[in-house]
Amino acid sequence: MSAAFATQVGMLARRSVLRTLRQPAMVVPALLFPLMLLAVNSGGLQAATELPGFPADSYLDFVLAVCFVQGGLFAANSAGTNVSNDVETGFLSRLSLTPLRRVALLAGQLAGIVTLGLIQALTFLIVGLTAGAGIETGAAGALAIVVLALLISLGFGAIGAFVALRTGSGEAVQGVFPLMFAALFLSSMALPRDLIETDWFRTIATWNPVSYMLEGFRALIIQGWDGEALALGFACAGGVALAAIVGASSALRTRMTRT
Repeated sequence: MSAAFATQVGMLARRSVLRTLRQPAMVVPALLFPLMLLAVNSGGLQAATELPGFPADSYLDFVLAVCFVQGGLFAANSAGTNVSNDVETGFLSRLSLTPLRRVALLAGQLAGIVTLGLIQALTFLIVGLTAGAGIETGAAGALAIVVLALLISLGFGAIGAFVALRTGSGEAVQGVFPLMFAALFLSSMALPRDLIETDWFRTIATWNPVSYMLEGFRALIIQGWDGEALALGFACAGGVALAAIVGASSALRTRMTRT
């Protein structure tokens, strides 16, 4: 990595991080709403643990995974909103007249989202442990949870950036946000897939990569070092991140075409 490239990434990353942290309207809901859902579900669905084959004695342990994925969905909204604002204000057009490398711009833009993802992951871990959740894999598992959460935030953030760069519209980003939440609700969010009795729902949850992200977290929290669950969780998160970054890079190249 050249010194010039590193400088470009550093400057844009600093701008992205500061801009994200200076917007409470983005940071507070990204922390508050997942915790509210955690409180409601852990209290109201505790009876689900009595189902034969349910993997945990505490529904809090089971549903804690949802916080990390839901936080990633807020990352998509935050990244898309910030990037669309840069498009609408002409910031990207001005950058197209400079020798700035596109990959540096994309990396810098996503740095703020990864920072938000780190704040979310640590907050959710601390709140979960304080509320009585346990982590079967210990301190190493907690670190793996943070890494997986950051990968998910990166992937969903890149999806938000892709939509913003392709459309140039903050409204389009807001329109995609409910669809991404639908992907969460049509997963194994509330029950393990093998306990979902409705055939069509179980089929959708089985094909939904979000289910495997959730199960990766649950393996670390409830089961221990389950190699298959972790491999699928990281593979789905990494695959989404890779596809989204490639798409965002292509959209950025089109957006910044010099005229």
